[in-house]
Amino acid sequence: MSEFETAEIRQLVEDRLEAIRAKDVERSTSMMTADYLLFDVVDPLQSKGASAASNRAQEWFASFQGLIGYEIHDLQISASNGVGFSHGLNHVSATKLDGNPLDMWWRATVCYRKIEGRWQITHEHNSVPFDVNSGKASLDLKP
Repeated sequence: MSEFETAEIRQLVEDRLEAIRAKDVERSTSMMTADYLLFDVVDPLQSKGASAASNRAQEWFASFQGLIGYEIHDLQISASNGVGFSHGLNHVSATKLDGNPLDMWWRATVCYRKIEGRWQITHEHNSVPFDVNSGKASLDLKP
């Protein structure tokens, strides 16, 4: 594992967090590859491409009043030879347009490739556990 590559990915993650908090669509999606693949906690099952990432970010940011509280806990990053991945517990706290608060945790795994000297996100998988008896997502879990 390369500490230098890990540090570069950590900086990308921090830059993305700042952009999400500021609801900056362009900055928050500028690190996606053209063939980026997203498995998100909301429909559809998958989204493909940087333009889909931009559309999803725009839709998500527009659903909130004001800025977004966004953080990653227990972030772990591994990288070597131009390939890396991270995983952690993501937390968002914000006020939806209808005035209701959102305080939600989910699991995230992100895959990266270094292309022409720049780390980019190739794949992201977000998920929440579900209750097998009810079939409903467990949205009230906290670390």
